[in-house]
Amino acid sequence: MKKLTSTFTNDMSYGDILPFELENTIFFDIETTGFSARSSHLYLIGLAYYMGENQFCSIQFLAEQKEDEPALLYEFFNFIKDYKNIVHFNGNGFDIPYLKEKCRQYNMLYHFDLLTGYDLYKEACRFKKLFQTPDLKQKTLETFLGSARKDEFSGKELINVYYAYEKEHKDSDKELLLLHNFEDVKGLTELLRLYTYSAACSKNIRFEHYILRNYKSYDGTMQKELVIRFLLPAPVPTPVSQVNDFSLLTFIGDIGTLSIKVRSGELKFFYPDYKNYYYLPKEDCAMHKSVAFYVDKNYRTKAKAATCYSKKTGCFLPQYQVVVSPYFKLEYHDKITYFELTDEFIDNETDVKAYVMHVLSLLLMAK
Repeated sequence: MKKLTSTFTNDMSYGDILPFELENTIFFDIETTGFSARSSHLYLIGLAYYMGENQFCSIQFLAEQKEDEPALLYEFFNFIKDYKNIVHFNGNGFDIPYLKEKCRQYNMLYHFDLLTGYDLYKEACRFKKLFQTPDLKQKTLETFLGSARKDEFSGKELINVYYAYEKEHKDSDKELLLLHNFEDVKGLTELLRLYTYSAACSKNIRFEHYILRNYKSYDGTMQKELVIRFLLPAPVPTPVSQVNDFSLLTFIGDIGTLSIKVRSGELKFFYPDYKNYYYLPKEDCAMHKSVAFYVDKNYRTKAKAATCYSKKTGCFLPQYQVVVSPYFKLEYHDKITYFELTDEFIDNETDVKAYVMHVLSLLLMAK
């Protein structure tokens, strides 16, 4: 077994937004000759830890032969035992179960129970709609975030390279194996920039200003929109945008902008206790029985849930869940509700932030 150590640099200026302390964190990735721990073997474990001042130390344990597997496991688990957090890319789906099975095969009692895991693949999945990348593979995400690799091979392509190395121990084969694993682990530290997007969608954003403005829609009619501009906790490395029927979101650098279409006109407020109301067809509204009792019976009917409403004219914002009350609808069975856009709402930063968080969650919800 060989142990190889090196260092690399990565900008950690955004480290304060991470959900863990870098100083107590291990990054790791493994290389194997197959997916099944029962029919393949482990030949390389790479890890990295933060030394401070944007410097990381990389350590790689390379098996010279299949019989080195127990030594790799021992060195790895012995090294990580004093750390609190472990970062990986889909490690819950492959790396960790694979290592657990190998430990079982060799009757080694190592485990990950005392470590808090952070899966960067799952973090990326949260922003599938926002990133719009062809897939969520590690290399794809690294490219999206602006990182470049020297390694040109996949783990699958290197299996035969390892078999050749196991027989002949050529330095050229070894360098290919080590480079791929090194860049996988180094890539984990670069993928930490995914958390800048998490922070951009958190309550830690700071509102800069709101503007209610007019714009010309595609059909040439004049419409209104509420534009909310806010400062992000950390700059995002790659500009992104997302749109739906009612809103447009953009993140550029440390600025977020959310534009929301304002609905102008008439909407209905539906009373929940419709059995206590009459519907007046001529006026097209509902009236409480205590008052409607005096209306001619020919001009009133018992209200139903769908006819128990009053109308209001004004400017409204859409919501997919009830964030702000009272809320209005076009029709009773509509899933989208609206609330009135008022000066009181605009002046209440708590309500505005709650509404922005609601819209962001809908825009970013992965399909």
